[in-house]
Amino acid sequence: MENTNVIRSLQSFVVLPLLATNLLITPMAFDKIPTVAVSATPQNRPLLALASDNKQKAEDDEAVKIDSYFASFGSPLAGYGKKFVAEAEKNDIPWNLLASIAMQESTAGLHGCDNNNDFGWGSCAIGFKSVDDAIETISKNLGGNNPNTAHFYADKTVEQMLTAYNPPKFAKLYVKKVKAIMKAIDDYPLPDEVTVPTANS
Repeated sequence: MENTNVIRSLQSFVVLPLLATNLLITPMAFDKIPTVAVSATPQNRPLLALASDNKQKAEDDEAVKIDSYFASFGSPLAGYGKKFVAEAEKNDIPWNLLASIAMQESTAGLHGCDNNNDFGWGSCAIGFKSVDDAIETISKNLGGNNPNTAHFYADKTVEQMLTAYNPPKFAKLYVKKVKAIMKAIDDYPLPDEVTVPTANS
């Protein structure tokens, strides 16, 4: 009898953790986990400010990487890093996607069209008032926020966006090249002291 009680006690140590683990990994269990919202109370302001500072620092670093990468090629688009990152954030696309397209299409403006279209948009048949205008317009399209082109770009992966961007027979190689540039920009080292040109210099 005593042995039976010992065995039952040992079984409970094994079975109860297994049950608890199974409960945690079921979808129903996730639905019941409470979420926490951080409100903008005076006590929480330092935490919110820190999160905002971290986000701003990340975006600044991304802009520097774009500018530094472009500057290493002598590109006239060096200095537009902040614009690329801001428009990517606004349209929910990868921060280095359009910059990488520009690199692939025109070596980032070194061999671009004469109408501020360094991105091959519309096979260069479409012109823009300025580089800023081009970045805004194309980012909006890639983000699926233009009703006229949303069926090509809305809710698509990077591969699907790039396939829609380029003629189908070249799409596979195009996707590979642009994604390689995206990685190169992402991996580009941040300089200790950044001295890259600004868009207005």
